[in-house]
Amino acid sequence: MKLKGKVHKYGANVDTDAIIPARYLYMSEAADLAKHCMEDIDQDFVKKVKPGDIIMATTNFGCGSSREHAPLAIKAAGVSCVIAKSFARIFFRNAINIGLPLLESEEAVDNTEPGDILEVNLDTGEIRNVTRKKVFHAKPYPDFMAGLISAGGLVEYTKTKLAGRRA
Repeated sequence: MKLKGKVHKYGANVDTDAIIPARYLYMSEAADLAKHCMEDIDQDFVKKVKPGDIIMATTNFGCGSSREHAPLAIKAAGVSCVIAKSFARIFFRNAINIGLPLLESEEAVDNTEPGDILEVNLDTGEIRNVTRKKVFHAKPYPDFMAGLISAGGLVEYTKTKLAGRRA
């Protein structure tokens, strides 16, 4: 799977409250959550983000509470993937479960600026910075996780598997 988008870059320890503030957790629809994505650290994020864009951060992205609302808000806002030096473990798992790809690459984070255009190949882990004409690498997903992501998350993956058994 290949992705292409503009980078929106953040620092370290972007927690789930920054991704989707707790005051919106009464909402359950992804489209409603997306309207408030990143608003406490970047008020204009939802105005700037375009379908396919990429969030980039330094370390410990998604730390804080284990709410699934955070990766759901990111995905619903149109973000195609998140690239960081490291992710909070529970956020990582929640993101994969809803089909939001996450890649770890210190090299890409250190050599990319906000607004750069990236091309990402999830199958190989290649991250190409089109703006700066540089190529970086992240570890590609194992087949099972790649299947979850390409299906759109754990629920869709399971539906497909169950439908295949009935046929």
